[in-house]
Amino acid sequence: MSDLSLNENPWNAQSDPVLLAHAVGKRFEQGPLRVDVLDGVDLSLSVGQSLAIVGASGSGKSTLLHILGGLESATTGQVQLMGHDLSLQNTTQLGRLRNQHLGFVYQFHHLLPEFSAWENVAMPLWLRRADPLESRAKALVLLKRLGLESRAEHRPSELSGGERQRVAMARALVTQPACVLADEPTGNLDRATAKEVFNLMLEFTKSFNTSFIVVTHDHELARMCERTLYLKNGQLNASQA
Repeated sequence: MSDLSLNENPWNAQSDPVLLAHAVGKRFEQGPLRVDVLDGVDLSLSVGQSLAIVGASGSGKSTLLHILGGLESATTGQVQLMGHDLSLQNTTQLGRLRNQHLGFVYQFHHLLPEFSAWENVAMPLWLRRADPLESRAKALVLLKRLGLESRAEHRPSELSGGERQRVAMARALVTQPACVLADEPTGNLDRATAKEVFNLMLEFTKSFNTSFIVVTHDHELARMCERTLYLKNGQLNASQA
């Protein structure tokens, strides 16, 4: 187990990748059945870079994203986040790494229904035990920039689908993470709203100099990112072949 504290990270923002995956494999086993979902995946993501991972339904895109985000462990290989080998971290250390360096956006917003929009956005800061007034101020600034200033006190049930995803985006960005991981973030939206929300994601991650990985089956949205990789037969390639 790593005894490296987060404050002693030797990661060099000028040269080291934010996320690095080497020979990552994932096997699911149930009795005699063995399914290899990922097979020797390599990936490197630079500071501020946007990357789309495209694949068919069931290709393992979400599994790969969960492994990159420390939500699931790889069967083989290694993932490093900001220089930290995720396999060497205990549960508490992984939680701290995720809270400090990552933001997550999902197809379904996963907002807490009993909290207002600004309270949902401030939640990651509260988990850091940040000052409540400062947390509220940061949440409101982000919501205003996303055109949701008048909706800050509304609960998720009172927001449209596009508004809920913008709140989820604000929540992912409020800590100014090194990287945002998005899992089909517009898959539950109509085409026009999806394109608008995705454009905002790219615009805001760029303004924060935040790296961005999105997994999607939508080739049109993927082309809006700086890089596109394709996941097929458990392997990640630069072409669809």
